[in-house]
Amino acid sequence: MDTQMSFQPEGPAHAGGAAISAYNPAYDPLVSPPGRGQDYAPTYWVATAGAPPEDDGPVDGDFDADVVIVGSGFTGLSAALTLARDFGVKAVVLEANRVVWGCTSRNGGQGQNASGRLYRSQWIERWGLDTAKRLDAEIREGFEYWKSLVAQVDCDAQPGGHLYTAHRQKKMAFLENEARVMREIFGYDTKMLSKEELRERYVNDREAVGAMHEAEGVGVHPLKLAYGYLRQARALGVRVHPGSPVVGWRAENGRVRLETPGGVVRARRVAFATGGYTAQGVNRLLDSRIMPVLSNSLVTRVLSPEEREAAGLKSTVFITDTRTLRFYYRLLPDGRMQIGSRSALRGADAEHPRHLALLRDGLARKFPALKGVEVAYSWWGWVDVSHDMMPRVTQPDPAQPVYYAFGYGGNGVAFSAHAGRRLAQRMMGKDGVAWNLPIYDSPLPGHPFAPFRRLGQGLLYRWYYLRDELL
Repeated sequence: MDTQMSFQPEGPAHAGGAAISAYNPAYDPLVSPPGRGQDYAPTYWVATAGAPPEDDGPVDGDFDADVVIVGSGFTGLSAALTLARDFGVKAVVLEANRVVWGCTSRNGGQGQNASGRLYRSQWIERWGLDTAKRLDAEIREGFEYWKSLVAQVDCDAQPGGHLYTAHRQKKMAFLENEARVMREIFGYDTKMLSKEELRERYVNDREAVGAMHEAEGVGVHPLKLAYGYLRQARALGVRVHPGSPVVGWRAENGRVRLETPGGVVRARRVAFATGGYTAQGVNRLLDSRIMPVLSNSLVTRVLSPEEREAAGLKSTVFITDTRTLRFYYRLLPDGRMQIGSRSALRGADAEHPRHLALLRDGLARKFPALKGVEVAYSWWGWVDVSHDMMPRVTQPDPAQPVYYAFGYGGNGVAFSAHAGRRLAQRMMGKDGVAWNLPIYDSPLPGHPFAPFRRLGQGLLYRWYYLRDELL
């Protein structure tokens, strides 16, 4: 089968150099070409992670490789690490911009025992109890694997689990049911907390009427963790080339020919792990199969002990509320407050002040003592949401040696490590009972109304707001 794809990137020439272009805050994967050597977004993580580890510079000339991974985020680096450590394969990682540029350097750092947007009760409804139990065992194994990687890296880990707060009284029944399912069916030590218990032990969130506490959960500094992956992978011989977007590829004589501005890379096997930053037109196997959604984040200045006490911040356990367009928030190790939620529909609108105002207002509602507190960092990033709300780690076309891992839906901090490991195992032909699970045995579903997805997203956001706040 011959597949041809091409695209023209934005940015300066990189062949033979390591030029860095300006960060483009309006980047939009549905309309923008792939970036090329863009600098990092101005995130708290970038400001506090230290200097990036060494990389191998942009591609400069043609060469052959056994395995190429497109994308240097959590998934791509985890896959490269597994290939080198477990199979002795020294993969080549191609990154359009700076290393770990996309969602990996912009997320909330909340490592949960989850993946995708569905809850365990919804797994049972969709696939039945047996499949749900096997899926739970797989994702739990992935969470334990991720924790083993976290233990090897100084990434400001904050253990203690995850709090799921009910932002309205009617949401308590939902949480109580989910806690029961997790305890009785899946064997987790999941507990319900009253409003008083939540405020006494954890946080005085004025919106919360109660909460569910999951013991499985670790907050991390995501960029420090990713830099740890990168150092380990390169120490094992992995080559990482930033400033090297794949602008076109085709199957050719049993290999995959990948075109970059600096040269052609011919690979026996290729994996795509570009998440929410996957530009339309680069990979037809992925076009219209991901809904890129913007998430906005802010981090305050350092809060004094008196300010933290006035706000009722007694714990660093990370928190999510029960809105469909949820807020996620936590107290960071250095005493700053972080909060994130939805953002613009389009990259062109991402800088509008109303999106930052939504976060400021949300923080003030939850913690009135923090109203008007200085914002030290503000940024946004694209999340890869699949149309059926669950990830895929698969080979979509058995006739082509091309694989991908996508669709974490905002729950990829932890699961991406396992997805990368499974991606590597699939590329190397390893057999396993896991492959007959829904997240492995089918490609990402397309959507018949994909050209109108932004219109639909806008209507859904309005409905979600009404349902979350008024109905």
